Formats: sequence, C-alpha cells, structure tokens
Amino acid sequence: MKLAFIGIGNVGFALANNLQKRGHKIIVAHNDSNNKTVKEALMKNNGFSTTKVQEAINNSEAVFLAVPFFAAEELLKPLKFNGKPLIDCTNPVGKGISHGLESEISGAEKIQEWANDAKVVKAYTIYGFENLINSSFSNYNVKPVMLIAGNFKASKSLVSALNEDLGFMTLDTGNLDQSLHLEHMTLLWVKMVRRDGHHPNFTWAYLEKQQ
Repeated sequence: MKLAFIGIGNVGFALANNLQKRGHKIIVAHNDSNNKTVKEALMKNNGFSTTKVQEAINNSEAVFLAVPFFAAEELLKPLKFNGKPLIDCTNPVGKGISHGLESEISGAEKIQEWANDAKVVKAYTIYGFENLINSSFSNYNVKPVMLIAGNFKASKSLVSALNEDLGFMTLDTGNLDQSLHLEHMTLLWVKMVRRDGHHPNFTWAYLEKQQ
C-alpha cells in the first residue's frame, strides 16, 4: 500500500519505518526540502520517497497526519483529500499537559473540520512513540490494543489492517467524537511518563470474557 506521511518526527518515523518493513511504500510529504525533520528521517531510512504534500496525497491510498496539532489547521485547509483516509496521529496537548481544546471537542473532530473531504480516523495516539517503534511484549500471550475512532467503516478497516502489520489488536471505539476520550487516555499516559517518571514501555490490552 502507498502511504503518505505529513509529519515524520518521532511518531511519524516509527510508524513509517515499521510499515515499510512490512512491504508498504512510504511517501514523506513536505513542501520544504530543507526541513530538518525530513532530512533526519531520510538519513535513518533512505528507502522513503519524498514529494510535495498535495502530490503525496494524490499518489497515496491513505495519509498519516503526525504534525503538532496546533500547526494542523493552516496546513490542512488548502489541501484536497478527495475522500481518502486521513489517519490522525495528533494530540491537542495544552498548557500543563491539559486538553488543549478544554475537552469541549476532540482534536480529531477539528481535523475533520479542517480536512472536510477526508475520512478521518483517530489512531496511534494513546501511547508514546516508544511503543510504535516496538509493539512486541514477548512476556505476554496477548497483543497490545490500539483504540481507534471514526465515522467511516472502510477507513477504519484499512487502519485495522495496518494495525495487524504493526502488531496491534484493534478495538473500534465508535464514531469520531469518541476521540475526545482517546485524547484523555493520551494525557494519562503522557502525565505518567513525561511528567511523573514512569517508564514508557507499557501499553493497554483488551481482555474479553467468553459469553
């Protein structure tokens, strides 16, 4: 599958690098050839191709958005997605590790508003990038769960297939407004790790009893 990445920092690179290893073609989308993050990503993996953002969208089957949330509006509004899946990996983290939209609406719903012809799926936000580099927990006979949310069934099915490649079990939490609660899970993880010193090598799992 051809996958475009808008943003190739810690989160974007971890996802792109692992997906390339599993046979996907990665297009790094950028409009600045001198971008430091893009240069660093290409030094670490010269198998990525690069092109302008709109061209990358046009030539891909799905697009990952992994830029700082508060840079997304200006970036997204001029772009045309023509109904393609847009995988929202952003987090609206505000001052003091708070919800940057005051929990009134999810960041993913704002992403859908700004990219109104895309089919947005929230994913890859409830853990830090460390668990996207390596999702394996060999001491347990269970996969970590990746919680997703979105309004479009086909786009969520595509993300579920990518999750399988990345070593995650998928749990579809429902429509895109559920992203607000996923973003609060992000804040829980970030406060534990980045603020309070818990090690980052942990994830959530989904355990279901037989009926």
